[in-house]
Amino acid sequence: MLLPANDPKLRSWIPITSDSDFPIQNIPFGIISHQHVPWQCPAVRIGDHVVDLRALSELGFLRINGIDPGTFAATKLNDLLAHGRKDGRAVRDRVSELLRSDNPELRDNAEAKEKCIKPIGSVSVNLPVDIGDYTDFYSSRQHAYNVGVMFRDPANALLPNWPHMPVGYHGRASSIVVSGTPIRRPMGQYKPSPDAPPEFGPTRQLDFELEVAFITCQGNALGTRIAVGDAEEDIFGLVLFNDWSARDIQAWEYVPLGPFLGKNFGSSMSPWVVTLDALEPFRIPSPKQEPEVLPYLKGPANMHFEIALEVGIVPESGEESIVSRSNFKHMYWSMAQQLAHHTVNGCNVRPGDVMASGTISGDAPDSYGSMLELSWKGTKPVKLDDGSERKFIQDGDTVVLRGHCEKDGVRIGFGEVESKVLPAR
Repeated sequence: MLLPANDPKLRSWIPITSDSDFPIQNIPFGIISHQHVPWQCPAVRIGDHVVDLRALSELGFLRINGIDPGTFAATKLNDLLAHGRKDGRAVRDRVSELLRSDNPELRDNAEAKEKCIKPIGSVSVNLPVDIGDYTDFYSSRQHAYNVGVMFRDPANALLPNWPHMPVGYHGRASSIVVSGTPIRRPMGQYKPSPDAPPEFGPTRQLDFELEVAFITCQGNALGTRIAVGDAEEDIFGLVLFNDWSARDIQAWEYVPLGPFLGKNFGSSMSPWVVTLDALEPFRIPSPKQEPEVLPYLKGPANMHFEIALEVGIVPESGEESIVSRSNFKHMYWSMAQQLAHHTVNGCNVRPGDVMASGTISGDAPDSYGSMLELSWKGTKPVKLDDGSERKFIQDGDTVVLRGHCEKDGVRIGFGEVESKVLPAR
């Protein structure tokens, strides 16, 4: 799909450095609040600035058929998402047009620029959507294999259902927080050894999970389903996602109903929703799936995307160490397959629902997406640049996730999702 807003030759009249995640070809959506204004409102990011869509609409620059101006005064993106991907594309196209270097419409209007364009440092960024429901998938084959090897054996690493469907579970939406929000070390039950009785206390195995999540737009009615070939029309965009885990708490509680307290204490999300349209140039062929999937999961051959990912750990009194470099291309199940499977039973999906990929791990040990794998269940401590070691995440550590795509001189990035770990109460 050729989209004018993706043209690599486009340039903006707003200064943008060559290594920025947010060139004019990106234009991700988020929610900001001004220092001296009591409300939140939709915005887009470009370079080191944001464009206030509320102000842009009030000044008459954002008249789009079918979209009420009140959509741009909402405190979350859900109203815009409800219009669907097509109308979201129209907004992105219009903003792209206004920001192009050869368009004087906004460029030469000093008063309007002052009201609409703000330095990123002068605003607060907020959780972009009101999340009604959150689903976490388990869709990286290497990650599933690694965990299976650790807790079972190589011959039975993948459970029998794994190659046949995108396995997932319902997570906790209320504890998803925006980047920059600290995470408190959780308390819970765990077993200090297999033969010992359970104890209660702070988790000793706090872990990050490197994930990418997609955010839904129009959705479907209860009792209907979204076909795999149509699913991407219900995906507005993507964010980086750190689905924190307390491994020892989870290990003791998860049979028979799966994760609970080991997962619901917090997940961290990046603030800028990168549209699926902006990622269009970075499509790649989907991996061959064996055994052959059932017909409702068969879709186009290019439903995957190449997005470079990395994880850094910053000790409280030290420099950042990159501990993992992975890629979204390592997903076995695509987002379209995940959404089709999620709704095949008639489950209704609503605008602003969050669907996380599950931990993303590549084939190489330095591309694993969790400390559980990087330290191989704590048996191989990871050495940081300051000489210290980590089996799992310690109090005072800050975990930073980053992601970007690059092609034809254009870099489309997600920014960061970073969170500092605070001691248990």
